[in-house]
Amino acid sequence: MLHWFSNDRFPLYLAPMAGVTDVVFRGMCKELGADVMVTEFVSAEGILQRDDRTRHYTEFDEAQRPIGVQLFGSDGVRMGEAARKIIDWKQPDFIDINFGCPVNKVVAKNGGSSLLKDCPLLQSVAAEVAKAVPIPVTAKMRIGWDAQNVNAVEVARILEDSGMQAIAVHGRTRAQGYTGEADWEVIDQVAAAVKIPVIGNGDIHSGADVQRRRAQTRVRGIMIGRAAMTNPWVFQEAKHFLATGEQSKPASIEDRFAFMRRHCVAAIAHDGRGREFEILRSMRNRLMNYTKSIPGGKWLRQHFSQVASLTQLDDILAAYFKHQEELAHVQEELAADGVRLA
Repeated sequence: MLHWFSNDRFPLYLAPMAGVTDVVFRGMCKELGADVMVTEFVSAEGILQRDDRTRHYTEFDEAQRPIGVQLFGSDGVRMGEAARKIIDWKQPDFIDINFGCPVNKVVAKNGGSSLLKDCPLLQSVAAEVAKAVPIPVTAKMRIGWDAQNVNAVEVARILEDSGMQAIAVHGRTRAQGYTGEADWEVIDQVAAAVKIPVIGNGDIHSGADVQRRRAQTRVRGIMIGRAAMTNPWVFQEAKHFLATGEQSKPASIEDRFAFMRRHCVAAIAHDGRGREFEILRSMRNRLMNYTKSIPGGKWLRQHFSQVASLTQLDDILAAYFKHQEELAHVQEELAADGVRLA
Protein backbone atom coordinates (compact mmCIF):
# COMPACT_ATOMS: atom_id res chain seq x y z
CA MET A 1 0.00 0.00 0.00
CA LEU A 2 1.13 3.55 -0.68
CA HIS A 3 2.17 4.79 2.74
CA TRP A 4 0.17 8.03 2.56
CA PHE A 5 -3.03 5.95 2.71
CA SER A 6 -1.93 3.90 5.74
CA ASN A 7 -3.65 4.12 9.12
CA ASP A 8 -6.86 5.37 7.50
CA ARG A 9 -5.25 8.59 6.38
CA PHE A 10 -7.25 10.60 3.85
CA PRO A 11 -4.71 12.52 1.74
CA LEU A 12 -5.37 15.71 -0.17
CA TYR A 13 -3.70 15.75 -3.58
CA LEU A 14 -2.76 18.80 -5.60
CA ALA A 15 -3.88 17.92 -9.13
CA PRO A 16 -1.29 18.13 -11.88
CA MET A 17 -2.11 21.12 -14.10
CA ALA A 18 -0.01 22.11 -17.09
CA GLY A 19 1.44 25.58 -16.72
CA VAL A 20 0.27 25.81 -13.11
CA THR A 21 1.69 23.16 -10.78
CA ASP A 22 5.36 23.93 -11.29
CA VAL A 23 7.95 23.33 -8.60
CA VAL A 24 7.41 26.76 -7.01
CA PHE A 25 3.62 26.55 -6.78
CA ARG A 26 3.73 22.96 -5.51
CA GLY A 27 6.03 23.99 -2.68
CA MET A 28 3.69 26.78 -1.63
CA CYS A 29 0.66 24.48 -1.70
CA LYS A 30 2.58 21.93 0.37
CA GLU A 31 3.05 24.57 3.06
CA LEU A 32 -0.70 25.21 3.00
CA GLY A 33 -1.58 21.57 3.63
CA ALA A 34 -1.48 19.62 0.35
CA ASP A 35 -0.35 16.08 1.19
CA VAL A 36 0.60 14.54 -2.15
CA MET A 37 2.04 16.23 -5.23
CA VAL A 38 2.10 15.25 -8.90
CA THR A 39 4.21 17.12 -11.45
CA GLU A 40 2.84 18.68 -14.61
CA PHE A 41 2.52 15.94 -17.20
CA VAL A 42 5.60 15.26 -19.32
CA SER A 43 5.95 13.52 -22.65
CA ALA A 44 7.67 10.14 -22.48
CA GLU A 45 9.22 10.85 -25.87
CA GLY A 46 10.54 14.19 -24.63
CA ILE A 47 12.23 12.40 -21.74
CA LEU A 48 13.80 9.81 -24.04
CA GLN A 49 15.08 12.53 -26.35
CA ARG A 50 16.66 14.16 -23.28
CA ASP A 51 14.82 17.37 -24.00
CA ASP A 52 15.96 19.86 -21.33
CA ARG A 53 12.58 21.61 -21.24
CA THR A 54 10.79 18.32 -20.63
CA ARG A 55 13.26 17.33 -17.94
CA HIS A 56 12.68 20.70 -16.28
CA TYR A 57 9.06 19.70 -15.60
CA THR A 58 10.20 16.72 -13.53
CA GLU A 59 12.04 18.84 -10.95
CA PHE A 60 10.93 18.75 -7.35
CA ASP A 61 12.19 19.64 -3.88
CA GLU A 62 12.60 17.02 -1.18
CA ALA A 63 10.07 18.87 1.00
CA GLN A 64 7.40 18.12 -1.60
CA ARG A 65 7.42 14.37 -0.98
CA PRO A 66 5.47 12.23 -1.46
CA ILE A 67 5.54 13.26 -5.11
CA GLY A 68 4.96 11.54 -8.42
CA VAL A 69 6.06 12.40 -11.94
CA GLN A 70 3.23 12.15 -14.46
CA LEU A 71 3.92 10.71 -17.91
CA PHE A 72 1.80 10.62 -21.03
CA GLY A 73 2.22 8.59 -24.20
CA SER A 74 0.84 5.56 -26.00
CA ASP A 75 3.81 3.17 -26.18
CA GLY A 76 4.10 1.31 -22.89
CA VAL A 77 7.63 0.05 -23.50
CA ARG A 78 8.90 3.52 -24.38
CA MET A 79 7.06 5.00 -21.40
CA GLY A 80 8.70 2.42 -19.16
CA GLU A 81 12.10 3.46 -20.48
CA ALA A 82 11.24 7.11 -19.84
CA ALA A 83 10.13 6.29 -16.30
CA ARG A 84 13.44 4.56 -15.60
CA LYS A 85 15.34 7.62 -16.84
CA ILE A 86 13.33 9.85 -14.50
CA ILE A 87 14.15 7.55 -11.59
CA ASP A 88 17.84 7.70 -12.54
CA TRP A 89 17.73 11.51 -12.43
CA LYS A 90 15.93 11.93 -9.15
CA GLN A 91 13.80 9.25 -7.60
CA PRO A 92 10.17 10.27 -7.19
CA ASP A 93 7.89 8.36 -4.84
CA PHE A 94 5.74 7.11 -7.71
CA ILE A 95 5.13 7.37 -11.45
CA ASP A 96 1.68 8.53 -12.52
CA ILE A 97 0.23 7.79 -15.96
CA ASN A 98 -2.04 10.34 -17.61
CA PHE A 99 -5.18 8.73 -19.02
CA GLY A 100 -7.29 11.83 -18.50
CA CYS A 101 -5.92 14.87 -20.32
CA PRO A 102 -8.58 16.20 -22.73
CA VAL A 103 -6.28 18.61 -24.63
CA ASN A 104 -6.32 18.09 -28.38
CA LYS A 105 -2.54 18.08 -28.86
CA VAL A 106 -2.23 15.21 -26.34
CA VAL A 107 -5.26 13.28 -27.62
CA ALA A 108 -4.00 13.65 -31.21
CA LYS A 109 -0.85 11.75 -30.21
CA ASN A 110 -3.05 8.95 -28.83
CA GLY A 111 -2.22 10.01 -25.27
CA GLY A 112 -4.24 11.17 -22.28
CA SER A 113 -7.96 10.47 -22.43
CA SER A 114 -7.78 9.02 -25.96
CA LEU A 115 -6.70 5.71 -24.41
CA LEU A 116 -10.10 5.45 -22.72
CA LYS A 117 -11.38 4.47 -26.19
CA ASP A 118 -8.80 1.71 -26.59
CA CYS A 119 -8.76 -0.49 -23.50
CA PRO A 120 -6.27 -3.05 -24.88
CA LEU A 121 -3.76 -0.27 -25.54
CA LEU A 122 -4.49 1.31 -22.16
CA GLN A 123 -3.87 -2.06 -20.51
CA SER A 124 -0.59 -2.47 -22.38
CA VAL A 125 0.64 1.00 -21.40
CA ALA A 126 -0.21 0.52 -17.72
CA ALA A 127 1.26 -2.98 -17.50
CA GLU A 128 4.50 -2.12 -19.30
CA VAL A 129 5.20 0.91 -17.10
CA ALA A 130 4.39 -1.01 -13.92
CA LYS A 131 6.71 -3.82 -15.03
CA ALA A 132 9.53 -1.43 -15.94
CA VAL A 133 10.06 0.43 -12.66
CA PRO A 134 10.83 -0.50 -9.02
CA ILE A 135 8.53 2.15 -7.55
CA PRO A 136 4.70 2.34 -7.40
CA VAL A 137 2.77 3.35 -10.51
CA THR A 138 -0.60 5.11 -10.32
CA ALA A 139 -3.00 6.49 -12.92
CA LYS A 140 -5.25 9.48 -13.47
CA MET A 141 -8.30 9.09 -15.67
CA ARG A 142 -11.66 10.55 -16.62
CA ILE A 143 -14.94 8.65 -16.37
CA GLY A 144 -15.08 8.08 -20.13
CA TRP A 145 -14.72 9.57 -23.58
CA ASP A 146 -18.25 11.02 -23.77
CA ALA A 147 -21.71 10.55 -22.26
CA GLN A 148 -22.35 7.50 -24.45
CA ASN A 149 -19.07 5.89 -23.42
CA VAL A 150 -18.73 6.13 -19.66
CA ASN A 151 -16.50 3.14 -18.97
CA ALA A 152 -14.71 4.19 -15.80
CA VAL A 153 -15.49 1.01 -13.84
CA GLU A 154 -14.19 -1.22 -16.64
CA VAL A 155 -11.07 0.92 -17.08
CA ALA A 156 -10.38 0.99 -13.34
CA ARG A 157 -10.52 -2.80 -13.11
CA ILE A 158 -8.11 -3.07 -16.05
CA LEU A 159 -5.75 -0.62 -14.38
CA GLU A 160 -5.87 -2.50 -11.09
CA ASP A 161 -5.14 -5.78 -12.86
CA SER A 162 -2.27 -4.08 -14.73
CA GLY A 163 -0.45 -3.18 -11.53
CA MET A 164 -1.65 0.33 -10.75
CA GLN A 165 -1.54 1.01 -7.00
CA ALA A 166 -4.02 3.91 -6.93
CA ILE A 167 -6.31 5.67 -9.38
CA ALA A 168 -7.39 9.31 -9.45
CA VAL A 169 -10.73 9.77 -11.21
CA HIS A 170 -11.91 13.10 -12.60
CA GLY A 171 -15.69 12.92 -12.69
CA ARG A 172 -16.10 14.32 -16.20
CA THR A 173 -15.83 12.80 -19.66
CA ARG A 174 -13.27 13.97 -22.17
CA ALA A 175 -16.09 15.56 -24.20
CA GLN A 176 -17.10 17.70 -21.22
CA GLY A 177 -13.67 19.23 -20.82
CA TYR A 178 -14.19 21.34 -17.71
CA THR A 179 -17.86 22.15 -18.30
CA GLY A 180 -20.91 20.75 -16.54
CA GLU A 181 -20.74 18.98 -13.20
CA ALA A 182 -18.44 16.20 -12.08
CA ASP A 183 -20.28 12.90 -11.69
CA TRP A 184 -19.42 11.67 -8.22
CA GLU A 185 -21.80 8.71 -8.51
CA VAL A 186 -19.51 7.23 -11.14
CA ILE A 187 -16.45 8.03 -9.01
CA ASP A 188 -18.10 6.13 -6.14
CA GLN A 189 -18.86 3.19 -8.44
CA VAL A 190 -15.17 3.06 -9.36
CA ALA A 191 -14.14 3.16 -5.70
CA ALA A 192 -16.50 0.26 -4.97
CA ALA A 193 -15.25 -1.79 -7.93
CA VAL A 194 -11.54 -1.96 -7.07
CA LYS A 195 -9.48 -2.74 -3.99
CA ILE A 196 -6.79 -0.11 -4.60
CA PRO A 197 -7.30 3.48 -3.34
CA VAL A 198 -9.40 5.76 -5.52
CA ILE A 199 -8.88 9.52 -5.32
CA GLY A 200 -11.87 11.64 -6.31
CA ASN A 201 -11.44 14.78 -8.39
CA GLY A 202 -13.86 17.41 -9.65
CA ASP A 203 -15.73 20.45 -8.29
CA ILE A 204 -13.97 20.54 -4.93
CA HIS A 205 -13.96 24.16 -3.79
CA SER A 206 -14.05 24.04 0.01
CA GLY A 207 -13.56 22.02 3.15
CA ALA A 208 -17.27 21.28 3.17
CA ASP A 209 -16.98 19.79 -0.33
CA VAL A 210 -14.16 17.54 0.84
CA GLN A 211 -16.12 16.38 3.87
CA ARG A 212 -19.28 15.72 1.83
CA ARG A 213 -17.49 13.63 -0.79
CA ARG A 214 -15.63 11.70 1.88
CA ALA A 215 -18.88 10.93 3.68
CA GLN A 216 -21.00 10.14 0.61
CA THR A 217 -18.53 8.07 -1.44
CA ARG A 218 -15.94 5.38 -0.92
CA VAL A 219 -12.97 7.43 -2.13
CA ARG A 220 -9.76 7.21 -0.11
CA GLY A 221 -8.54 10.71 -0.88
CA ILE A 222 -9.42 13.92 -2.70
CA MET A 223 -7.61 15.68 -5.53
CA ILE A 224 -8.03 19.45 -5.85
CA GLY A 225 -7.21 21.26 -9.06
CA ARG A 226 -8.73 24.50 -10.33
CA ALA A 227 -9.84 25.69 -6.89
CA ALA A 228 -6.19 25.76 -5.83
CA MET A 229 -5.39 28.12 -8.71
CA THR A 230 -7.59 30.81 -7.17
CA ASN A 231 -7.47 29.78 -3.52
CA PRO A 232 -4.40 27.70 -2.57
CA TRP A 233 -5.59 27.99 1.05
CA VAL A 234 -8.27 25.42 0.14
CA PHE A 235 -6.02 22.64 1.52
CA GLN A 236 -5.66 24.43 4.85
CA GLU A 237 -9.40 25.14 4.93
CA ALA A 238 -10.21 21.51 4.13
CA LYS A 239 -8.03 20.13 6.91
CA HIS A 240 -9.57 22.55 9.38
CA PHE A 241 -13.08 21.50 8.31
CA LEU A 242 -12.25 17.79 8.51
CA ALA A 243 -10.84 18.28 12.02
CA THR A 244 -13.51 20.60 13.44
CA GLY A 245 -16.56 20.53 11.16
CA GLU A 246 -16.30 24.28 10.90
CA GLN A 247 -15.36 26.59 8.05
CA SER A 248 -12.13 28.43 8.79
CA LYS A 249 -11.74 32.14 8.29
CA PRO A 250 -10.76 32.80 4.66
CA ALA A 251 -7.36 34.24 3.86
CA SER A 252 -7.32 38.00 4.29
CA ILE A 253 -6.55 40.38 1.46
CA GLU A 254 -3.19 41.06 3.11
CA ASP A 255 -2.47 37.31 3.18
CA ARG A 256 -3.39 37.01 -0.48
CA PHE A 257 -1.18 39.90 -1.48
CA ALA A 258 1.73 38.52 0.53
CA PHE A 259 1.25 35.17 -1.20
CA MET A 260 1.14 36.80 -4.64
CA ARG A 261 4.36 38.68 -4.07
CA ARG A 262 6.11 35.70 -2.54
CA HIS A 263 5.08 33.57 -5.51
CA CYS A 264 6.58 36.10 -7.92
CA VAL A 265 9.80 36.43 -5.91
CA ALA A 266 10.19 32.65 -5.70
CA ALA A 267 9.55 32.23 -9.44
CA ILE A 268 12.23 34.82 -10.24
CA ALA A 269 14.69 33.20 -7.83
CA HIS A 270 14.05 29.77 -9.33
CA ASP A 271 14.13 30.68 -13.02
CA GLY A 272 16.80 33.36 -13.06
CA ARG A 273 17.03 36.88 -11.75
CA GLY A 274 17.96 38.24 -15.16
CA ARG A 275 14.54 37.27 -16.53
CA GLU A 276 12.28 39.31 -14.25
CA PHE A 277 10.25 40.79 -17.11
CA GLU A 278 9.62 37.42 -18.79
CA ILE A 279 8.72 35.74 -15.52
CA LEU A 280 6.35 38.51 -14.38
CA ARG A 281 4.71 38.46 -17.78
CA SER A 282 4.18 34.71 -17.44
CA MET A 283 2.74 35.30 -13.95
CA ARG A 284 0.00 37.69 -15.09
CA ASN A 285 -2.71 35.04 -15.39
CA ARG A 286 -1.64 33.50 -12.11
CA LEU A 287 -1.97 36.85 -10.34
CA MET A 288 -5.36 37.48 -11.93
CA ASN A 289 -6.55 34.08 -10.69
CA TYR A 290 -5.64 35.05 -7.14
CA THR A 291 -7.97 38.08 -7.30
CA LYS A 292 -11.12 35.96 -7.47
CA SER A 293 -13.36 36.74 -4.47
CA ILE A 294 -11.35 39.88 -3.60
CA PRO A 295 -13.41 43.11 -3.51
CA GLY A 296 -12.26 45.26 -6.40
CA GLY A 297 -10.87 42.22 -8.19
CA LYS A 298 -11.74 43.64 -11.61
CA TRP A 299 -9.57 46.70 -10.92
CA LEU A 300 -6.70 44.44 -9.88
CA ARG A 301 -7.05 42.21 -12.93
CA GLN A 302 -6.89 45.22 -15.24
CA HIS A 303 -3.60 46.27 -13.67
CA PHE A 304 -2.12 42.78 -13.31
CA SER A 305 -2.63 42.23 -17.04
CA GLN A 306 0.23 44.70 -17.64
CA VAL A 307 2.56 43.96 -14.71
CA ALA A 308 6.21 43.62 -15.76
CA SER A 309 8.31 44.00 -12.60
CA LEU A 310 8.24 43.49 -8.83
CA THR A 311 8.34 47.25 -8.35
CA GLN A 312 5.26 47.63 -10.51
CA LEU A 313 3.55 44.83 -8.60
CA ASP A 314 4.25 46.63 -5.30
CA ASP A 315 2.87 49.85 -6.77
CA ILE A 316 -0.32 48.09 -7.88
CA LEU A 317 -0.87 46.51 -4.47
CA ALA A 318 -0.34 49.87 -2.73
CA ALA A 319 -2.65 51.63 -5.19
CA TYR A 320 -5.32 49.02 -4.63
CA PHE A 321 -5.85 50.04 -1.01
CA LYS A 322 -6.01 53.69 -2.00
CA HIS A 323 -8.53 52.85 -4.72
CA GLN A 324 -10.68 50.90 -2.26
CA GLU A 325 -10.58 53.75 0.26
CA GLU A 326 -11.67 56.24 -2.38
CA LEU A 327 -14.45 53.92 -3.52
CA ALA A 328 -15.69 53.46 0.04
CA HIS A 329 -15.67 57.25 0.54
CA VAL A 330 -17.79 57.76 -2.58
CA GLN A 331 -20.23 55.10 -1.44
CA GLU A 332 -20.55 56.76 1.97
CA GLU A 333 -21.29 60.13 0.36
CA LEU A 334 -23.90 58.63 -1.96
CA ALA A 335 -25.52 56.79 0.93
CA ALA A 336 -25.67 60.02 2.89
CA ASP A 337 -27.49 61.58 -0.06
CA GLY A 338 -29.96 58.71 -0.13
CA VAL A 339 -28.50 57.03 -3.22
CA ARG A 340 -28.25 53.25 -2.96
CA LEU A 341 -25.67 51.46 -5.13
CA ALA A 342 -26.72 48.17 -6.67
